[in-house]
Amino acid sequence: MPRRSAATSDGKARPNIEEPETETSQTVAAGQLRAFIERIERLIEERQTITDDIKEVYAELKGTGFDTVATRTLIRLRRMDQAERAEREALLDLYKNSLGMV
Repeated sequence: MPRRSAATSDGKARPNIEEPETETSQTVAAGQLRAFIERIERLIEERQTITDDIKEVYAELKGTGFDTVATRTLIRLRRMDQAERAEREALLDLYKNSLGMV
């Protein structure tokens, strides 16, 4: 982008001192944006690697005779705190009783 000059009251041109700061700011902002995008891309790659590793563990689990659905349920329950888990189990019991499944 060419530099523009602003005219003074006597008609002489003076350089615009704000434009280089703007170009520098744009360069810095572009660098920051690029860094954010590259970090996100690396994290997405890492997430895919972890997802693949988890699938392999479930395949091993299944290969040794364990039920993957039950295991996933146990993992989900273990991630909950005790109060939340008790509330879910009570609600599930209530629903099962309502449907005559007990």
